[in-house]
Amino acid sequence: MTNNLRLKVPLAPKDAVAALIVLDDGRYLMQQRDDIQGIFYPGYWGLFGGAMEPGETAEEALVREVHEELAFDVRDLRYFTKVVFDFEFAGIGMLDRFFFEVDMAASQLPNLKLGEGRALDTFTADQVLDEPKIVPYDAFALWQHINRDLITG
Repeated sequence: MTNNLRLKVPLAPKDAVAALIVLDDGRYLMQQRDDIQGIFYPGYWGLFGGAMEPGETAEEALVREVHEELAFDVRDLRYFTKVVFDFEFAGIGMLDRFFFEVDMAASQLPNLKLGEGRALDTFTADQVLDEPKIVPYDAFALWQHINRDLITG
């Protein structure tokens, strides 16, 4: 796994979606990203999801991405949060990353088929908070989710 995050090939950022997949025992299902150039944070652990296609809603994109990456059919998803990235410096503008909460029974794990990434694994909340190689924006959404009952306005 590479520790070098300096790009060697062009990267084309787009609006994207990510699934906070929460198992019925409270663990989070995550993907170890491929260790290749041309993607954000190669080799890091992150949430399942990806770029939105033209004309696709965030919900449609999430259902498609989770099916492509896990062969899991999302039946219920709940909007959780959104992170906005400012790519004005590159002439791209503002891009959104939508996070949705998805419930999954732990008994479903043996039925999953990893279609993208190097590996999948489950993490407790403490493991998520201690893992140094999580995609930073996914780590922030996970932190928000783990601490949601203590974040007040």
